[in-house]
Amino acid sequence: MQDLPIEEIDGDEVEVVVDAEQAGGRLDAVLAKAHDVLSRSRLKDLILTGAVAIDGETVSEPKYRVKAGETITLIAPPPEDAEPQGEDIPLDILYEDDQLIVLNKPVGMVVHPAPGSPNGTLVNALIFHCGASLQGIGGVKRPGIVHRLDRDTSGVMVAAKTDLAHQHLSSQFADHGRTGPLHRAYIAFVWGTTETGKGTIQAPLGRDQNNRLKQTVRKDGREAITHYAVEARFGGEGWDITRIQCQLETGRTHQIRVHMAYIGHPLVSDLVYAPGYATKINRLPPEVAGPIVALGRQALHAAELGFEHPTTGEEMMFEAPLPPDLEALEEALEDFDKAFAR
Repeated sequence: MQDLPIEEIDGDEVEVVVDAEQAGGRLDAVLAKAHDVLSRSRLKDLILTGAVAIDGETVSEPKYRVKAGETITLIAPPPEDAEPQGEDIPLDILYEDDQLIVLNKPVGMVVHPAPGSPNGTLVNALIFHCGASLQGIGGVKRPGIVHRLDRDTSGVMVAAKTDLAHQHLSSQFADHGRTGPLHRAYIAFVWGTTETGKGTIQAPLGRDQNNRLKQTVRKDGREAITHYAVEARFGGEGWDITRIQCQLETGRTHQIRVHMAYIGHPLVSDLVYAPGYATKINRLPPEVAGPIVALGRQALHAAELGFEHPTTGEEMMFEAPLPPDLEALEEALEDFDKAFAR
């Protein structure tokens, strides 16, 4: 499970006491540095609308120069809940009953409406497929959603169709399989050869202070634990690619992508966390380079999902096969290995 967007912090009250280092800085700049969840432009808008006070007095000037000892209070209004509408979008359904639906999410599909993606999402498709009964299950903005995958990560997901199922499944995902039956396994293709056949990456994650769209390993971040095991190794002169299976003990945003990059084995074709590895494609034989260039997204797939059924108590397990783009990559790697072995 990947975390929901941190932008949802809207509605919280945030206080900042100006220290000597911050003194003299612009109000919007000081808030942006102290509170890295909201963008500076978003904070500027909030200041202009009267959502910021200094020592109890509303200040609506973003360029106000703060003074040491002043207390800045920000109260961001909660976002309006725009009720998503159903859209006739095909779904690859793996299982469905009156409590839940399990499906194979394709590459490029956003899970729920968000700024920049107001429609064409999984939520829109689920509302159309399930009908009005899904509306409001677990919230207006994300009906039925108990976990999510990134837009460009394919694979198996489950959604709830009743409040009971939503509560039961949500508690399983919150537990991360530590005491219950929840099981999540991802297939990833990474650059290089890992030192060991299996391992555990335990490194806290938080928002990158230099790029709010990225996550990074931070001492003050949230606990994040990824277990990995090598399934296959491929390579030739000057290059290596490893297929690994990852199992999550926590569910942080971009967790696998950040953790594998952290240990020096970023995901193949990850344009965010491995931009410097693009030159490695030049070392690959054309028959391997072609499928990688065609990917245009991180080589990551949610292959397995297991959980306890919310009403029957049955432990259920589902698998989603590799999508065509990753299948093409794997076939190219295997074919090269066979030819190289001869």
